[in-house]
Amino acid sequence: MPGRALASITLVLGLAACSPPPPARIAAEPPSRGGCEGELQVVNASSRTVDRLFLARLSLEGWGNDRLGQEVLRPGRSARYRATASGRQDVRVVWADGRAVELRQVDPCATGTIRVEDGGLKAG
Repeated sequence: MPGRALASITLVLGLAACSPPPPARIAAEPPSRGGCEGELQVVNASSRTVDRLFLARLSLEGWGNDRLGQEVLRPGRSARYRATASGRQDVRVVWADGRAVELRQVDPCATGTIRVEDGGLKAG
C-alpha cells in the first residue's frame, strides 16, 4: 500500500508539472484622475491679439492670475494651459483693445480646446 500512495503522489506531482504556468500578472498603473490631465488648448482664431487669459474654478471668487503673464497670444497661435483646480473652469479672455469675453463651466476633460474667435469663445 505505501508504494501505491507514493505512485499517486508522483502522478499528481507529474500532472502539476505538465499544467501550463499561471498567466503573467501585469502591474497596475497608478490612478490618474480619471484619465484627464485637466489641460486646455487655447487657440486664437480671432483677428486680434489676446492680452490676458484667465482660468478659474469659480470666477465669482476672483479670476486669479493672468495665465499669459508677460506673453500675449497672437492671432493664429495656440498654447496649452493646465487648470490649477480640478472640475469645471470659467475662462476669460481680454484682447489688447480691452474687450473681454467669458465662457462658463468648461470641462477640460470633455472639451480640451477653447477657440478664441472675434465673436467670442467656443469650446470644442
